[in-house]
Amino acid sequence: MNLVDMHCDTISELMKKGTGYTLRDNDGCIDLKGLKDAGTIVQLFACYVDVRSQSSKPVKSTITKKDWDYAWEEVQHLLSRLEQELNLIPDFEIHQAKLFSDIEECIKKGRIAAIATVEEGGILNGEIERLSELYQRGVRLITLTWNYKNCLGYPNSRNTDIMRKGLTDFGIEVVKQMNQSGMIVDVSHLSDGGFWDCIRESKTPVVASHSNCRPLCGHPRNLTDDMLKALAEKGGVAGLNFYPFFIKEDGKASMADIACHALHMIVTAGEDVVSVGSDFDGFSFGNLSSEDSGNEYVFHVRDMEKLWYCMKAQGITERQLDKIWSGNALRVMKEIL
Repeated sequence: MNLVDMHCDTISELMKKGTGYTLRDNDGCIDLKGLKDAGTIVQLFACYVDVRSQSSKPVKSTITKKDWDYAWEEVQHLLSRLEQELNLIPDFEIHQAKLFSDIEECIKKGRIAAIATVEEGGILNGEIERLSELYQRGVRLITLTWNYKNCLGYPNSRNTDIMRKGLTDFGIEVVKQMNQSGMIVDVSHLSDGGFWDCIRESKTPVVASHSNCRPLCGHPRNLTDDMLKALAEKGGVAGLNFYPFFIKEDGKASMADIACHALHMIVTAGEDVVSVGSDFDGFSFGNLSSEDSGNEYVFHVRDMEKLWYCMKAQGITERQLDKIWSGNALRVMKEIL
């Protein structure tokens, strides 16, 4: 069971908790032993920042360019924290990958490949040069928006007018530059209009690193059937997100419900479109708990084996599971990185 997880917020969570918490040992959803127990071969670590929390004032009604610059600096700190965490662990256990050849070398040597990503493209703040700076620091995927309008485009929203809006001219320029640089365009959190702009403008596959199926759970963060089909036709993937409220609207999700989203993706857009984007350490489990749910949910990366067998029991074949766990994501990385 080789696992590629396209999205976790572990580094940002470690930064919030301060000293005493490391990638090797912490009380969150991802640690080194858990990664090994899950058979992880590639873990993408998001440097996530909420620009409103970076504000120079306690409460902000609007986000200023200065706020985005604060957020840019915070991402630099997060990237440094990722480097620090990796340096604390022997290189034979985990190693930062920047090219697909690095991933191949890690797999060959039996060590985990760590890839840096950014969740909030607004930190570019209209400066295309910052994209090169991020690339030099090892960032290989950018989630273009989070939950706010930024210089690239508009976020997902329950407001249909906002959902129809797409990428800005600068956003289109960034997508094209990411294509040329060898960076993965991530449409999770993006408005529907922005999604379709990425499909049209990108010359390489795009991914929804941590998004589920809107027909099964009507949250605007999830993807419609047409979106899933377009991702598949583009050669991209959608990473199954374990946030319970993206699985079921009441948040009372189970492993079997995650399997339902995977099956829906397969039936709708084919078995090559499904991957894993856990979103571990980026959300609360709500009313779910390991005490009252037993083995019914995925509370930690070490629980991934249980999910494998649950999905197999729901009728997903081992060939399909191999693609979901790693094959599909590796295919995209090989083409772009």
